[in-house]
Amino acid sequence: MKISLSSFVRRNLPKRYKARDAPYAVGGNKGIYIAAYPRPYRKTAQQRRIEEAARACGIRKGITKSALMTAMKECIPGKFGR
Repeated sequence: MKISLSSFVRRNLPKRYKARDAPYAVGGNKGIYIAAYPRPYRKTAQQRRIEEAARACGIRKGITKSALMTAMKECIPGKFGR
């Protein structure tokens, strides 16, 4: 059985620590562990509708603020029948 390691991430275990008023260090473990990323939550119908409207209006990461404001004011309301 083959397992793809691309879906896993390496995590460090908590380090030992010492409070200022404590006489010695406590807690922590040595080593690392391998953990899987959490599965993404399913989108609700409302989230899918907003995502489709944003894609149709050209709203994406990295657009200018003026372009975003124009799209939100002029394009998005038209997608929802207002």
